[in-house]
Amino acid sequence: MAEQATPTTGREWQLAARPDGWPKPSDFALVEAPVGQPGPGQILVRNEYLSVDPYMRGRMNDVKSYVPPFQLGQTMDGGVVGYVVASEADGFQVGDAVLHGFGWREYATLDAKHAVKVDAELAPLSYYLGVLGMPGLTAYAGLLEVGSLQEGDTVFVSGAAGAVGSLVGQIARLKGAKRVIGSAGSAQKVATLVDGYGFDAAFNYKDAPVREQLAAAAPDGIDVYFDNVGGDHLEAAIGALNVHGRAVLCGAIAQYNDTTAPAGPRNLALAIGKRLRLQGLLVRDHAALQGQFVAEVAGWLTDGKLRYDETVVDGVENTADAFIGMLGGANTGKMVVRLAH
Repeated sequence: MAEQATPTTGREWQLAARPDGWPKPSDFALVEAPVGQPGPGQILVRNEYLSVDPYMRGRMNDVKSYVPPFQLGQTMDGGVVGYVVASEADGFQVGDAVLHGFGWREYATLDAKHAVKVDAELAPLSYYLGVLGMPGLTAYAGLLEVGSLQEGDTVFVSGAAGAVGSLVGQIARLKGAKRVIGSAGSAQKVATLVDGYGFDAAFNYKDAPVREQLAAAAPDGIDVYFDNVGGDHLEAAIGALNVHGRAVLCGAIAQYNDTTAPAGPRNLALAIGKRLRLQGLLVRDHAALQGQFVAEVAGWLTDGKLRYDETVVDGVENTADAFIGMLGGANTGKMVVRLAH
């Protein structure tokens, strides 16, 4: 297979220390590492955009979970898109655009079976880390399959200006929800939810108790709650959910950096009388929806029915700062890092 000259070293990020509470820059180390040439069945990829996601915070703790923890002194990984620069694998050629899981580095040598070709003509490459990637499928499958959205439902989304939440609200609207409500952490984000994404109502959770603001925005209650936050948002939603309401438990970013146990929700007993369904969501359980999801969402994008925002940070050297910023809500839409070469 064809090859082209590549650097012998590249920069990559390692976990230097396990964060205690909020991550800090000293928990990460940017190092120079050898770039290996591909062996049989392998490809070498020059990474173009990498993803920073909330779930990565959990991987920094040395605890058993649905995905193995990052190891100290080892290169971290995550979603990334890039171009093949050398190939020893059938079906992959130099110049192919691919999606794979070896992010947090400039170059990756990997078995081709762990890469998926993507169409850079259909959408910008970075979109495969967001609206056409894992966050998009999370929103789509979580709302429609786990949340069992019905036409005429009232939907509440927490973390609604983030990568997943911003898509959940728009998909709910496109699929016939009667009312879509979102929470976010700044007045600017609240305005974006209503004016940019078409939410019917939105509020800043820092302004007043979530329970009070949600009751005002949804006087007739809610039918579906898409939870990206946990804590007081989940407690408020349980109180507001109507009989046979559904809560999609996608994330709990409010608790990811806590060093003590969360205070609640304290009203879980309401789930009994209301016959609520609270169901956890892992996107990997819904891979069968991938084709349908890409086709429908790409169509909405083309037709201008779905708005997609990215927050782009330039430079591999700024990846740790981008990750910490994302945890603190520095992004509107998906946060990605554009690697400079």
